[in-house]
Amino acid sequence: MQAHKDAVVSIHYTLTNDKGEVIDSSQGQDPLEYLHGHKNIVSGLEEALEGATVGTELEVSIPPEKGYGSVNPEFVFKLPRAQFEGVDTLQVGMGFVADTDRGPQQLFITAIEGDDIEVDGNHPLAGQTLHFAVKVDGMRESTENERSTGQVEMPEDCQKPCCG
Repeated sequence: MQAHKDAVVSIHYTLTNDKGEVIDSSQGQDPLEYLHGHKNIVSGLEEALEGATVGTELEVSIPPEKGYGSVNPEFVFKLPRAQFEGVDTLQVGMGFVADTDRGPQQLFITAIEGDDIEVDGNHPLAGQTLHFAVKVDGMRESTENERSTGQVEMPEDCQKPCCG
């Protein structure tokens, strides 16, 4: 079986930046399962895995436009401290979700200057080339429910943090 639209693909991966620093990894954990062709992983990695089979190992560098996009300066702006009513301590690096004209958006505080709080709505990996080392660990056909929801079903007894 080859990775194709609607296949459930299980991968082990290590993601590094241009300096070779590990950003994320599935090593020592269960593999990541995703529904191929449903934009559940960055497009560049999904494209690289198209046609892969169980046991396939690859190393691929994903440019920003096929990863988390380029840094958009319009997503960096200042908010008055009053917008953070009820939050006692603000710190650079804090993340929060804000309702915006584009819907809910993850924002991160990047600077605090008096009552001006600079926030950034870009993904933390925007503008970066992503370097993946991947091994395809498993593959199966998806269920009708998985195809209709666009997500892999988790077993009822799942103990992973993502299962809630």
